Amino acid sequence: MNGADTAWIIVATALVLFMTLPGLALFYGGLVRARNVLSVFMHCYAIACLMSVLWLVAGYSIAFGSGTSGLWGGLDKAFLLGITPDTLSGTLPEVLFFAFQMTFAIITPALIVGAYVERIGFGFVLLFSGLWMLLCYAPVVHWIWGGGMLSDGGIFGEIGVRDFAGGIVVHETAGLAALILAAFLGPRRHTTTPPHNPTFVFMGAAMLWVGWFGFNGGSQLAADGGAAMALTVTHISAATASLSWALWERIKYGKASLVGTVTGTIAGLASITPASGFVGPVEALLIGAVAGVLCQEAVNLIRNVWKIDDTLDVFAVHGVGGIFGTLMIAVFGQGTWVAQLGGLAVVGVFTAVVTVVLIKLVGLVTPLRATEEQEHKGLDLEVHGERAYDWAS
Repeated sequence: MNGADTAWIIVATALVLFMTLPGLALFYGGLVRARNVLSVFMHCYAIACLMSVLWLVAGYSIAFGSGTSGLWGGLDKAFLLGITPDTLSGTLPEVLFFAFQMTFAIITPALIVGAYVERIGFGFVLLFSGLWMLLCYAPVVHWIWGGGMLSDGGIFGEIGVRDFAGGIVVHETAGLAALILAAFLGPRRHTTTPPHNPTFVFMGAAMLWVGWFGFNGGSQLAADGGAAMALTVTHISAATASLSWALWERIKYGKASLVGTVTGTIAGLASITPASGFVGPVEALLIGAVAGVLCQEAVNLIRNVWKIDDTLDVFAVHGVGGIFGTLMIAVFGQGTWVAQLGGLAVVGVFTAVVTVVLIKLVGLVTPLRATEEQEHKGLDLEVHGERAYDWAS
């Protein structure tokens, strides 16, 4: 065990959990109508709790078990059986590696929340999220990070898919699932309103930015120069994408908005995530500059051309950003085009199939969509029996 590595990953684990609670919850909560803000908080919080338990029960073993099929890790590490404080994973206690990866398993299905806010059934959220994490997310983790079929020596040859911190594993899977769920749900029934609390949006984005240092820097799994570089390029990409989004807004609409600027921050963070262990500051500058414009145009495409109500632009920001960053690894010569494109294709098809099947199956057990009355009066009061604001806009 290396004490410095262990100390850093303990901090990184806390930072990644901080991204979901409260970062993502505030970011998403500020973007919806006031009558649905507690519903968003509840989705994020309940998902964090449920994924933690399921990661212990089976998720970690599916992702990082000792299975040799290349498809999944098996169940030999279910409930952390056989793992003690002295058991190591590299230079870390394995129980700490479990906890660090658990925070990734929390935030990935939580990202999907942004696609279905204000109109989904709470029971569906919990059942779908739990099954999706176990049957979609955890196997993909094994394929790329757990020594499975997409890693080095797998189906793409000696050099497998390069994904440092989750461009495919986290952002592509969550983004595609979000887009598919939004398409199945259909648009919100009632006229949309501007974000009820841009202050929440700003605070949530700022927390996500800070937490992302643990997300990307922690993925080095060591306290060394690689972690420092990953943290640095993460910051540069986020800052550049914020500026390029704001500039593009100013050119197109005459004004640069706060909500738009901080959305650009998230686009830059998602885009650098897969490449953060393979590029330097100049490459990060280029990735962020493109991401701010690319993801903004993706928002317009999905909203105005495809007419899909991905409410908080999960696919446009996270999905497109993660895919773009994954491809930039090949552009900068740090991975092969065959592996990067192939990995995106394999995971994309798998995610789409699993997501559609789960939507159909879970819909047989609990309603997919809230009732019209619930949507009109707000999910806070109608589903959870409480509300944050008496005026409930």
